[in-house]
Amino acid sequence: MAGPRLEPALAEQLFLEGAAVVVLGVPEGTEFGIDYSSWAVGPRFRGVKMIPPGVHFLHCSAARAAGGRETGPRTGFFLSLQRREVRVLRWDADSEAVGPAPPAAGEAEAFRENLREMDPFLGPYPYERLKKWVSLTSFISEAAMKKLQPESGRICAFSEVLPVAAGRHARDRAEQRRPRFDAECRSYAEGLARLPRMRPKAGTEIRFTELPKQTYPSGATPEEITRHSMDLSYALEKVISQRYASQPLDLLAELQFAFICFLIGNVYDAFEHWKRLLNILCRSENAIEKYQDLYINLISVLYHQLGEIPADFFVDIVSQDNFLTSTLQVFFSYTCSAAVDGTLRKKAEKFKAHLTKKFKWDFEAEPDDCAPVVVELPEGMQVD
Repeated sequence: MAGPRLEPALAEQLFLEGAAVVVLGVPEGTEFGIDYSSWAVGPRFRGVKMIPPGVHFLHCSAARAAGGRETGPRTGFFLSLQRREVRVLRWDADSEAVGPAPPAAGEAEAFRENLREMDPFLGPYPYERLKKWVSLTSFISEAAMKKLQPESGRICAFSEVLPVAAGRHARDRAEQRRPRFDAECRSYAEGLARLPRMRPKAGTEIRFTELPKQTYPSGATPEEITRHSMDLSYALEKVISQRYASQPLDLLAELQFAFICFLIGNVYDAFEHWKRLLNILCRSENAIEKYQDLYINLISVLYHQLGEIPADFFVDIVSQDNFLTSTLQVFFSYTCSAAVDGTLRKKAEKFKAHLTKKFKWDFEAEPDDCAPVVVELPEGMQVD
């Protein structure tokens, strides 16, 4: 866990004033990390010291074989630390993860008093990456963290799932009109259909805001459906009204939370939520004037997020459906127009120029949204 050497006086101040996480019982070879850094656990590891106050993300991956480098799926959780706080965590052998355990009376205080003796066993927080972490979590407060984190307190790369209906016995499958286990499978599609339907285990889901599947009001006319399918301001208002009516800027905390869960926590569902939420934000033309502060800060959030994605990320994932370039193309067509407030317009133009230079993206072509939009009408509605 070695990093750049700090001046002795500064290191002493950070040791005394910073927080510490004491982690007990972690097997050697486990990958353990905090925020944007991770390390392989050695025999002397007992935690991390000199941690700046605020929100952090602890994560770990169990070693798969003694002496090997292969590790299991990543598990983590957000926590908020105060100045001089000592948080005691323990390794859970059953779940192969680190987590809080009921503390013994006075345990944290005892560790704080004996922190000097623990010093050789605690790795220093990687301050060389603090600026990066702060830029990625600038809107995630302790309240936002508690609101979004799963009830279980644990974020897993692979969701814990349970079958929607019983299917262990032949009678169960018969009641669900599914073929017997020993029946011949005649196609790939049939094989998929035989798999049991699964649902996330209660309490393990990240508590993201539910994004609307229908982007227009009930009873909307065909003309209104088309308008709301092109301009997602109605959908954005529904999202904001669920949780963020008093402070719309807190929606950016959810965007950052989802990004961290994907980028560091390896949670693919979080990436899907990030994409869907970003799509609503970028395609809400009428909302831009109402929520100018939200959109000015959205550009800053995206600037830092896109700066941390590996160079081949867009080729491997995003560019499969060209999601990001097409979404931002629409966004810039709204925010770079003369009708937009000067502060937002200038920031959008600078961001557009930055992305064009860095990724060689072309935002000048006509957006796909200018083409005719095919929308599905509600059942029973007809157009004369």
